Amino acid sequence: MIANEKIIYTSPDPAGIYLYTPALLEGFNGRFVAAVDLGGPGTDKLTGPKSDLGDYKTGNQIRVLLSDDRGNTWRETSARIPMMHEILFKAGKALYMIGHSGRLLITKSLDNGETWSEPSVLFPERRWHQSCGTVDHRDGKVYLVYEKWIYEGHQWPGVAPVLLAAEEDKDLTVASNWTFSKPFNPDPIMVAAAPSGIPALPTDFQPGHPAPGILETSVLRIYDPKHPFYDPNDKTVILLMRAHTGFSDIGAILKGVENPDGSLEISQIQNRFGNKLFYIHIPGANIKFHLAYDDVTKLYWMVHSQIDGRVAERRRLALSFSKDLLTWTFAGLIAVGPSNNGARHYATCMISGDDLFVLSRSGDERAKSAHDNNLTTFHRVADFRKYAK
Repeated sequence: MIANEKIIYTSPDPAGIYLYTPALLEGFNGRFVAAVDLGGPGTDKLTGPKSDLGDYKTGNQIRVLLSDDRGNTWRETSARIPMMHEILFKAGKALYMIGHSGRLLITKSLDNGETWSEPSVLFPERRWHQSCGTVDHRDGKVYLVYEKWIYEGHQWPGVAPVLLAAEEDKDLTVASNWTFSKPFNPDPIMVAAAPSGIPALPTDFQPGHPAPGILETSVLRIYDPKHPFYDPNDKTVILLMRAHTGFSDIGAILKGVENPDGSLEISQIQNRFGNKLFYIHIPGANIKFHLAYDDVTKLYWMVHSQIDGRVAERRRLALSFSKDLLTWTFAGLIAVGPSNNGARHYATCMISGDDLFVLSRSGDERAKSAHDNNLTTFHRVADFRKYAK
């Protein structure tokens, strides 16, 4: 074990209110900002507004916690945000939270996370999905992926990634300040790959039937000029995705390109042999993962589920690192839950100083299931770079 653990939020009703997507951000002046997505059939008991579309008909609500001592103590704010699947990021003089309520929404804070604006609509169509993915910042712009349902009605995991970009000094609650790519539909690629045995899940791509899919995308950039995917024009980002295939350590990769006219597009990557890539090895990528790039070690650090014989295992949370996003080295275990229901998964990580901090969707013996959790836990990997030596 390479990290400590602190419970920072507990469900008021483990049987009916579940703690889903956690998001973590270092705001201004060293303040840590954490967001927790509350869902479940019991959210009708919560005060304040809830999302129109949620994990259950009662809707979801996001709560915000703050720490001014690097995570040693936390306090909950009065924020009650009617969204789900949130991503936190910093741009200009504001903190932002993008999420959805069916519609794609965004809210901002001008007081370092204390209060948040009424959510603004970025895209009115009610067909969005994500979890807390990695956000890329470069040359005064922010890049992230949100995902659009391919089918009418919520057909998990039938989503297509959409790359978004905006100038950081603009008001990002204004929809016209964002550029959207067209959705990238992965279904034809997965159908073509099915004869090879990947995915192992049923390959019926019709609504209402279980099917493979990609989801929960993170946006990364290649900085090494020797990397085969390096873009000397610095207009390419790498998209790494969870792959719902039936295999534990297989994810997917795409690229996003910003064209000279500012438009965005997503496509497959070609390797040096001219072959188009899609499925690649990513540890624990059947479950959501999260990454942070470290300028000091020039490595990508990833928090992910570690599978111990069961594809849906969510109990063990691990840390790995990579120099190229293609080959990974195990660094150690961040946390292990007390039981099968006591999950430690769907984590978000960030680097601050010499430490790596992790926020985990977690549970104990009271949790309804490994998926429907009752805790949010905070973890510190002190002097994390030593694990790469």
